[in-house]
Amino acid sequence: MTASAGSDNLALRVWFMMHRTRDLLSKCEDRVFAEYGLTAEQYSVLATMKSLDAPVRITDVARWLERSTNSISMIIDRMVKAGLVRRIRDRNDRRAVRLVITAKAEEALKPATVAALDFVDEVMSPLSREDRRTFINLHEMVRYKAFQYLTPGLDIEEMRGNDITTQSGLMGRLREYLAAPTAKARPADPKKRKARR
Repeated sequence: MTASAGSDNLALRVWFMMHRTRDLLSKCEDRVFAEYGLTAEQYSVLATMKSLDAPVRITDVARWLERSTNSISMIIDRMVKAGLVRRIRDRNDRRAVRLVITAKAEEALKPATVAALDFVDEVMSPLSREDRRTFINLHEMVRYKAFQYLTPGLDIEEMRGNDITTQSGLMGRLREYLAAPTAKARPADPKKRKARR
């Protein structure tokens, strides 16, 4: 076996491992959020709206989550039907629609966030602080390379400045949100969840 063939095999192994880990983490997130009557997608939208200080536009949510406006719009449609989000007209521009979180969603969001953070702590517990920094650096390199593939000439430094994972205020806002008192939501009734499927 040549050195380049061994390197190619290692690259493929890393590639498959990243995909399989992402898929497994998605399944775990679905389980965590289902306890509070939410899907992982719904949670992501609600957490984004909370981070951006709703009311927000669909395009704001799509940009934050790095998804197409169309896909977020379809998720929002389902969330409106589920009573998690409301659409309101912008007071300054009646053509513009903004999104607000409902009381039902608010009731589930905070305990779901606490459960999600507990899950993250548990999964990341085998990694030391230094391992976590290395993990972040390696993932950033691959992520930025993928962005450059999609957008040749992309300014990586500008992208880093806009990356939600590097925004220092995000964690502070999350801590403030979790510290504010709200009614404690109970995990969703598993019988009702099965009936909805």
